[in-house]
Parts: sequence; structure tokens; C-alpha cells
Amino acid sequence: MAIFSKPGVPRFTVEVYQNAHLPEGGREVDAIVTVTSTGGGTTGETPIPAQLSPSAHTPREPGPDAAVVIMVDCSGSMDYPPTKMRNARDATAAAIDTLRDGVAFAVVAGTHQAKEAYPGGGRLAVAGPVTRQQAKEALRKLAPGGGTAIGTWLRLADRLLESSDTAIRHGILLTDGRNEHEEPEALRATLDACAGRFTCDARGVGTDWEVKEVTGIASALLGTADIVADPAGLAADFTSMMRATMGKEVADVALRLWTPLGAEVRFVKQVAPSMEELTGRRTESGPRTGDYPTGSWGDESRDYHVCVRVPSAAVGEEMLAARVSLVLPAPDGSTPRALAQGLVRAIWTDDLAASTSINPQVAHYTGQAELAEVIQQGLDLRKSGDVDGATAKLGRAVQLANRSGNEDTAKLLAKVVDVVDAATGTVRLKAKVTAEARMTLETRSTKTVRVKK
Repeated sequence: MAIFSKPGVPRFTVEVYQNAHLPEGGREVDAIVTVTSTGGGTTGETPIPAQLSPSAHTPREPGPDAAVVIMVDCSGSMDYPPTKMRNARDATAAAIDTLRDGVAFAVVAGTHQAKEAYPGGGRLAVAGPVTRQQAKEALRKLAPGGGTAIGTWLRLADRLLESSDTAIRHGILLTDGRNEHEEPEALRATLDACAGRFTCDARGVGTDWEVKEVTGIASALLGTADIVADPAGLAADFTSMMRATMGKEVADVALRLWTPLGAEVRFVKQVAPSMEELTGRRTESGPRTGDYPTGSWGDESRDYHVCVRVPSAAVGEEMLAARVSLVLPAPDGSTPRALAQGLVRAIWTDDLAASTSINPQVAHYTGQAELAEVIQQGLDLRKSGDVDGATAKLGRAVQLANRSGNEDTAKLLAKVVDVVDAATGTVRLKAKVTAEARMTLETRSTKTVRVKK
């Protein structure tokens, strides 16, 4: 494990967990890379181990500039029931109250087109007592009516965020319906255009929205996605999201992977606190070197699964299979700053026990990846009417959740199937499943639990 610390940048550490031993002729190397950031003063999604947490008596350094745009669905469906729009206004007001003084912000009203609700004029306001009050007064004018074209909301948010020269650029998006007034290709093009420019948390309120749309937005823009089935819970959720955003200290951190001549990267995935495929997001950054985006960081810890295929070698030989670094781009375009580094090794052995042992962290997250996959497959099969297929997949999900100690997912599965034997994955599909239960399971299927080290 290597650690680098720079003034004004949180302290990052990289730890590598792997079984480095391969049998003669073995080529595939798996490692779990744990990245931890401390020193920002506000925790993110994943708690920091107590021994790594900054002292409660350590004063927090002033955070970097940040800009936030809140996109509120104001389509006609937000009027059913009428309390939904009121809850959305209240939640946005609560989020505005959570903004740190000096943060740039704006509110966008989203229908089949995007409009600036506050402050207007293609600009951002600066958070303070006066602007917070003005923004909350502007929220009272939001009224439901019109369709839904989420891509236009994101495009406007991007333009507004671009107007501010800030380190942290973040969006919060709320919708209650499907993206019916925009072609899927248009939304995809928008997400491609916005990726890397700002991060975005997406929330679906009620049960009439499309899970894959909301989770796809969050995935493309490196944010979180969740369901708020009861609109009354929006204020608490928005407040929590904004607090997490205010805790971000550094943006655009990249996971840099160098591999030796003859080696190739099979995949790179974030595996905690949630599953996120990063392999296809690689950008070349040098000879045999590629960068994978990780977004913004506060005080938090995340795990990544790295798999590298190396040239085969004889027993007794050893090689560096990969060098994993955390890098931060320099504002002037010069050489990125190294934040932390870890090494992935390969050692060839004829010791059968050593070469066949699976590292506990690798085994755990391989199971968590399968868990997320079989939940999605099971729900899709259930929707298509394939009872036997759905039962088999969701039964396997119950077995994996039980084996890994993923209690939250196990509870969500129990609302979709009757569990006969969790250890063997014996289940029966429930005859009636609420939309809330199904959508909550699908939305949260990629959330993982940390391996007990």
C-alpha cells in the first residue's frame, strides 16, 4: 500500500487483496482494490473504518467550490396525487437549506422542455440567506403540467454547471414518470455528452417510472439511484443527498491501471458500495496505461475488482501484473498528481493448495456480482411470464444473499418470493407482488455489502 498526500487534497490510500499464486501456465489474475479517502470531514455512502477516520477534534479545511443543479419533475403526472408536487417542492427547499454558503446552485423545472425556475438568465446563484429564501419563494410557483423529456433537463443542467468554474459539479434529478416525450436514443446521446462533465444522483418517486431509465442516468453520470415510493419521504432523501454532495472534496479522480507488455485488462468494476461496470469507460493515458473514471470523493471507501490476463510463465517466476494508481488531473493540463498506488502481482507455483485458493475478497465480490445479475434476470423472466426461470434465478439470488450476509437484499427478495430454504435457494414466487416491492428490489439490486476482512 502506498499513500500520497498533497495540501488541499484528502488523503487517499490503496490496498490490494489477492491470491498472487498461479499454477504453471496460469494467466488470469484477480484483485480487489480498496480505495479510501479521509480528511474531508463528511462521510459518503460507505462508512470509513474507525481506525482510518479523522479525529473528531480535527478542524475541517474549507471545501472546494461546488455547483449544484436540482432538476424537479413538473410534468402533469406530478399532480396525481396533488401532494406529490408539494412534497417535491418541500424536498427541494430542504436540499437548498442544506447548501453550504458560497456554493453555486440553480433549480430547473422539467417537463417536455426544461425551464430555469431559479435564478434564471442562464446563470447560477450563490448560496446565502437571501438567495436561499428567494429560491424557496420561486419553488412555490412550480406547478404540474406537460410531458417528460429528461434529456432536455440534463442538457440545461450541463449548460448551467458549465457557467461556473467549480471543482465539484453535481446534479440531483427527480422524476415520477417515464421519458415518454423523448426518444431513447436522444437520452442516450445526452448522457454520453454529459458523462465526465458532472455527476448526478437520480430518484424515482412513486411507482410509475421506469427503473432502467433512472438507474441508467445515475450509472452514466457516476451518481446514485434510488426509489422514494412514498413522496412524503422526499425531503429526508433530498437532504441526505445534498449533505453527501457537500461532503465531496475532490472531483475527477481516475483509477489508473498500468499493465506490462503482453498483459491485457479483462475488466475493471466498482464492486462496493454498489456494482458499476467501468471497463468500457477506459481512456488511454500512456503506453499500456488507461484511466477509469471514479467521480467525486469525500470521506468514503470503495472497492474495485480488477482482472488482468498476463503471459504464462514457468514455476518460480514472478511479475508485476498491474500497477493501480489514483490520479487527479492538474488544472493546467500538466502531469496528473498521484494520490495513492498499489501493486497487483503474479507468482507461478506448483503448490496446488496455494494456486487454487480463492482470495476471500475476490470470492465475496464475485458472488455479489452474480447476485445483482440473477436478480435482474429473475425479475425480467417474471415479467415475461416464465415462472420456472424466474423461480430458479430468484432462488439463486436468495441463496447468494444469505451466503454473503446481504441482509438488506434478502429482505427485499422476501417481498417477491416466499423463502422455503435460504441456504439451498428454494423459493416460491409470490402470487401478488406490489409495484413498490418489485421496483425497490430492481433499483437496489446493485447495492453490495463489504466483505468482512
